[in-house]
Amino acid sequence: MTMPDIDPAPARAFRLTGWHMLAVFIAFFGVVFVVNFYMAHLATATFSGEVVENSYVASQKFNIWLDEAAREKALGWHVTASRLPDGRVAVAIVGPKASDAVLSAIARRPLGQGTDQPLQFAAEPGVGFVSTDALPAGRWLLRLEVRAAGHDWHGEQAI
Repeated sequence: MTMPDIDPAPARAFRLTGWHMLAVFIAFFGVVFVVNFYMAHLATATFSGEVVENSYVASQKFNIWLDEAAREKALGWHVTASRLPDGRVAVAIVGPKASDAVLSAIARRPLGQGTDQPLQFAAEPGVGFVSTDALPAGRWLLRLEVRAAGHDWHGEQAI
């Protein structure tokens, strides 16, 4: 006995239409745009844009800078800067042999907008050092240099 030929229902073939291509196009470029905007946000939010004049020379000095940083850390000085309501900058230096410190600083914008402003400080009892001039409103990065008891300390703080 032979089996009768049963013809299954014909399978419906997939047909790529213009709507499918539009969906693929939007999905692809949507992913590209999201990733690009995310990476651009990370690039502008996390890197201050510090650039050296000559990267080769900077690479040669890198170990020297690490040694200086270790010596500065060994001093045990803690330097904190804050902005006073009148726009002046207060800097407190705490640590051994820091009582006769001499402080100098340069205020600069984090993204290089505008010119750097050198700050002069006067010692004030109970506060530490207070700048003689006020800084304009906005974000500033202070490059601090402290000299005391034959030692130097360098640091950078945002205010």
